[in-house]
Amino acid sequence: MAVKIIEVNPDGPAFAAGIRPGETLISMNGHEIVDILDYRFHETNQHLAVEVEDPAGKRREVTIRKGEYESIGLEFETYLMDKQHSCRNKCIFCFIDQLPKGMRETLYFKDDDSRLSFLFGNYITLTNLSEHEISRIIEMHISPINVSVHTTNPELRVKMMHNRFAGETLGILRRFAEAGIKINCQLVLCPGINDGEELRRTLSDLESMCPSVQSIAAVPVGLTCHRQGLFPLRPFQKEEAAAVIDLINTFSERFLEKFGDRIVYAADEFYLIADRPIPDAAFYGDFAQLENGVGLVASLKQEFDDALETLEPPVKPRRVSSVTGMAAYSFLRGLLDELRRKCDTVIWDIYPIQNDFFGHTIDVTGLVTGGDIIRQLRGKDLGEALLVPSVMLRHEGDLFLDDVSVADVERELNIPVIRVKNDGYELLDAVIGSDAICQSQ
Repeated sequence: MAVKIIEVNPDGPAFAAGIRPGETLISMNGHEIVDILDYRFHETNQHLAVEVEDPAGKRREVTIRKGEYESIGLEFETYLMDKQHSCRNKCIFCFIDQLPKGMRETLYFKDDDSRLSFLFGNYITLTNLSEHEISRIIEMHISPINVSVHTTNPELRVKMMHNRFAGETLGILRRFAEAGIKINCQLVLCPGINDGEELRRTLSDLESMCPSVQSIAAVPVGLTCHRQGLFPLRPFQKEEAAAVIDLINTFSERFLEKFGDRIVYAADEFYLIADRPIPDAAFYGDFAQLENGVGLVASLKQEFDDALETLEPPVKPRRVSSVTGMAAYSFLRGLLDELRRKCDTVIWDIYPIQNDFFGHTIDVTGLVTGGDIIRQLRGKDLGEALLVPSVMLRHEGDLFLDDVSVADVERELNIPVIRVKNDGYELLDAVIGSDAICQSQ
């Protein structure tokens, strides 16, 4: 599949070789270029024979010599150089199927693209891979690959994903492991379905693929109030969450002794549901599964405590407010208590936001919407600024999930908004008013 070139860096090797926008990239060193992975892999060669085709259909080959880590300088119509691969499954727990109508269109796209797994850390199910893609991953040693496993019971995986090939594709996981491809695994657990003995089976099967399987995150199913007509599921209860933690920790200790790494972790949500203390930062090693909510609380607390040790309490009084999901409220109150013991000039009000948009069963911070913040904080004295966790916002940092903007919140509540990453140092700076952080961005 030929790929159209839309831009050529005038300072790059491709431009110097005579390649121009509007031409089509055919091959590099005799290898057909289908997408971004082909391009990136073959571009690493310092000596390249690049075949291109001009708009009139005439083909030619140019020779490029470049530095070891230098890009040849081509840009294409899309980042992936072709269409993004969508998911073919109908998972019983799919969060996108639980979204209300009327949200922005991009939120309804179900991604299942192996290229994005390698490039951006997205999780894939393996049900969307062709034999060509499987062989290419092994040949190019594309690593790590992030896989949504959920269960290693083939029949159960078919049921959970509503895809008759979902069980067969587990074989791909083992092929990757045998080829030495590093694998990060995600398990979305549904009570009474893939927890308990099924979880034990899954962890035992994944153990046989270690150390290629380098991390495993178990996260509880998220259920909104928009599940009409969907598979009947329920949230985890306290005792069930505790049982998941206990089982995972049994394997975690075994993995630590056997491989020198815990490898498998329960997401912070399980500890919050079970009303158990979250382990300290040292428990999570290199925090390999932060994106799945594993160790977020421990990491934030460690950073906050470290920052607090060197804090010089500000002389000028300051009052700020921050918002959070219901689940993290008690944890943030603990940080507030630590700050009060060292600093009496700062008042920090923390407001837990009830999730009316998705339903009260959703209590995580990342799914709080701007509309709920406005409705629940309107009329309150919020002080000098409102601190909003950046996980509530899309990548650009401007919109909440309900398309309410940061500017809307500032206008409706008549207060500047400070975006704060999941970073304890940044959080403390924002609370006390560090000039480096505390400004509306």
